[in-house]
Amino acid sequence: MGPRFATPLLDYLAPREGAVPPVGGRVSVPLGKGRRAGFVLEHLDGSEVPAERLRPVLDVLDAQPLWDPATLELLRWAANYYCHPLGQVLAYAMPQQLRRGGKVPAAPVRWRGRNKALGDAPGLLARAPRQREVLEALLAAGRRGLAEEALAALAPGWRRIVRTLEDKGLAEAFEPGAAGLADMLREAPFALSAEQSAAVNAMRLDQGYACHLLDGVTASGKTEVYLRLAEKVLASHRQCLLLAPEIGLTPQLAGRLMARFRVPAAVLHSGLNAGERLRAWADARSGRARLVVGTRSAVFTPCPELGLIVVDEEHDPSYKQQDGFRYQARDLAVMRASSAGIPVVLGSATPALESLLNVRRGRYAHWRLTKKVAGTRPPLARLVDLNQHPPKGGLSAPLVRAMSAQLDSGSQVLLYLNRRGFAPVLMCADCRRAEECSHCDARLVFYRRRDLLICHHCGAFRRPPPGCGNCGGPLQSIGRGTERLEEELQARFPDYPVARMDRDNVRGRRRLEHILGGIRERRYRILLGTQMLTKGHDFPGLGLVGVIDADQGMFSQEFRGPERLAQTLVQVAGRAGRREQPGLLVLQTRFPEHPLLRQLLKEGYAGFADAALDLRRSTGWPPFAHLAVLRASAPEAASVRAFLIDAKDSAPQAGGFAVEALGPAPALMERRRDRNHARLLLRSSSRAALQEFLRRWIPAVRALKRPRRVTWSVDVDPAEIG
Repeated sequence: MGPRFATPLLDYLAPREGAVPPVGGRVSVPLGKGRRAGFVLEHLDGSEVPAERLRPVLDVLDAQPLWDPATLELLRWAANYYCHPLGQVLAYAMPQQLRRGGKVPAAPVRWRGRNKALGDAPGLLARAPRQREVLEALLAAGRRGLAEEALAALAPGWRRIVRTLEDKGLAEAFEPGAAGLADMLREAPFALSAEQSAAVNAMRLDQGYACHLLDGVTASGKTEVYLRLAEKVLASHRQCLLLAPEIGLTPQLAGRLMARFRVPAAVLHSGLNAGERLRAWADARSGRARLVVGTRSAVFTPCPELGLIVVDEEHDPSYKQQDGFRYQARDLAVMRASSAGIPVVLGSATPALESLLNVRRGRYAHWRLTKKVAGTRPPLARLVDLNQHPPKGGLSAPLVRAMSAQLDSGSQVLLYLNRRGFAPVLMCADCRRAEECSHCDARLVFYRRRDLLICHHCGAFRRPPPGCGNCGGPLQSIGRGTERLEEELQARFPDYPVARMDRDNVRGRRRLEHILGGIRERRYRILLGTQMLTKGHDFPGLGLVGVIDADQGMFSQEFRGPERLAQTLVQVAGRAGRREQPGLLVLQTRFPEHPLLRQLLKEGYAGFADAALDLRRSTGWPPFAHLAVLRASAPEAASVRAFLIDAKDSAPQAGGFAVEALGPAPALMERRRDRNHARLLLRSSSRAALQEFLRRWIPAVRALKRPRRVTWSVDVDPAEIG
């Protein structure tokens, strides 16, 4: 195991020998009877600790800071705002190998031939054919030279050869820099629409901080706006950081950037191995990587010459970390841009209500892209009342007819069902008892192909019993997931291959890229999937989108439930429409008169958002209020409740805090992983008041006596109350 990082703030003397370690670097220090790794956060002229008790740093692990001052300040701010230990935040924000005590890799070196080699080589290398062969390759590569990988493939023992050439003055090593503007573009940019051009011209990159909300319908060309802005940033010799909400969207975004620009790029996400992630992080930190693309944790990547931040699909809940260090990457991107004095662009077809409120209040500029780039009209929408058209195999007769017409015309069809597995419930036909997880308050999901019952909350699994454990009656599957619907589609449309995209069927980048490639090449005519299939993908052959269950999430107990449902329906609907003709959206529902559906169809997402903001204001929920949740769990429900009551009683009373404490109350799923969960909700109309309250309250909560098996955490600005 690598070193564990100390979390308290402690004073140490400088090392007895060598340079003083830099602020933002790692050191090894004595602690108790052992040694621990820590971060240098400040240089002091003195200490409140008596001199005889101070001990010197043992080893300096970094000669240079791991983060530039602006990024280090962002990490400090995030630890304070989200009430998380600073040491853990710093450890989270760096690659795994550095957490284990590894070294930051040196910048990559390339080799090239020197001009004098053209005249001197014949005489100097007359009896050295291997050196002559390598030198000829270096000269053929020109100014760009050859990387170590290319030299290794060319000649075993290449290091000795190129160093000999260097000693003879025929070759030289150099660190690759950014390409000049003339050499930067691989392909010509697309022509901009009037709306795109207005947005690009208005987003001035040389006037300091500004937050721009790019509100564009699906396929309106938001990515092209990002590329045009990135071109301006690269031309000014600065770096660009682009965030995507999920791993599956990073290859597409990175691919578009690399197809356009001939500059070094770094991609960062958890799907990389440790070495790949460290190399990409180091390239960004050194400034070598001019384009940095990643998921939420990439917001902490050091970029010393940062000129622009882009947050694509800014509404996506995946930007909120749900465990450990619970931060919101979109909000930190805005904070980082503000601190660095650079612009940030938030892009979405369905902006978060928080972002739209900031537009209303004049904090964000708002740029709309209302038309698809190809000029395609919005999809025609049709509600299918399942009370009048009972589905067979999950598909109503109107949806089947629409699918057949689209498939016969050569179009592709996408069906959206946000439920994995064969069936969500396995139930006794006689006594109606459902098979439930023994560790959670949840029903087990039936997977027929694997003949397993699986809990989607704790991962527990077991074989289905031969009969009901209560009465011995026969078991039957109720409802349908993507696995079952896939079988039904293959039986109903045997001539059209089906591509299923969900977390069960798509594991790893290669599998995802294989399926997406098959969709683009039209080897698959019917596309079936969960939200994985609806985010950020461009399917130009898609003529129909069918939502199998538009009611899913309609009656959520979370206050963000309607917003999430509206965003999902609009996002999935935006996939419909071939380049040359409008698409068709079919929504299957048992509640065709529901106000949310009617409002979306009549007024679109903008109309829904306006009404939702008015409702949130009148009811006192975010973004017109600010929340924090104290969550606790233990094997015994009584221990959890007692702890939360003590925590509530320890809240500061003086100072006029305008903070309301609601609860304690059981979590929506009270029993999970053999532990009982409950929470205490804090709400305030003032963000500053809530932060001051938390600053004084959290130390009191830490000081409470509690059973050892009670664990707790604080979630500031929660995505879900839970």
